[in-house]
Amino acid sequence: MIAREGFAVNHKKVRRIYTEEKLQVRRRGGRKRALGTRKPMVLPDGPNQRWSLDFVSDALTDGRRFRILAVVDDYSRENLVLVADTSLSGHRVVRELDRIIAERGAPMTIVSDNGTELTSMAILKWVQDTGIDWHYIAPGKPQQNGFIESFNGKLRDECLNETLFGTLAEARKTLEEWQEDYNWRRPHSALGNLTPMEFLQRKAMDKMAA
Repeated sequence: MIAREGFAVNHKKVRRIYTEEKLQVRRRGGRKRALGTRKPMVLPDGPNQRWSLDFVSDALTDGRRFRILAVVDDYSRENLVLVADTSLSGHRVVRELDRIIAERGAPMTIVSDNGTELTSMAILKWVQDTGIDWHYIAPGKPQQNGFIESFNGKLRDECLNETLFGTLAEARKTLEEWQEDYNWRRPHSALGNLTPMEFLQRKAMDKMAA
């Protein structure tokens, strides 16, 4: 029963009235999400054609969790950014992408999973504003984003699993040093045992000589 200022209305009667009058309670719609594209991806044959993006989680020695935003150029395997923070929202992802683009130009395609931050309104608006193709891999299919998955494995094995971080500042400094080593000094078998930067320089020289 619903009591209201001295009189009561039976729940069944309310339901019957709604049915007879064909009244409906408006259902709340789901949050609008960035849909992206699922079309097949072509292997890149030049830099800035396709970037892969993902998050990696770790913890400080006091147990506090933090996340790392990683972006990789799939052509050269170059690690474009490693950003560590306790919170990395869609708005923060957009700011970091804008910063990279200001330095080196925009990619044709970005590949990611369907995580909450990466399907947020901030990302949706950014995709609409920039016109950049955003490709979401199928749920539960990380192998469809193999370039960033391979990178994440190296980051964990060579850096995160080998280092204890007391503060976020320590983590950021270590990640910066590891990123420089990864891009400039670490050879990659997929690149003919060249570093990402050596690979880019070699390709640039070949293009000039052609």
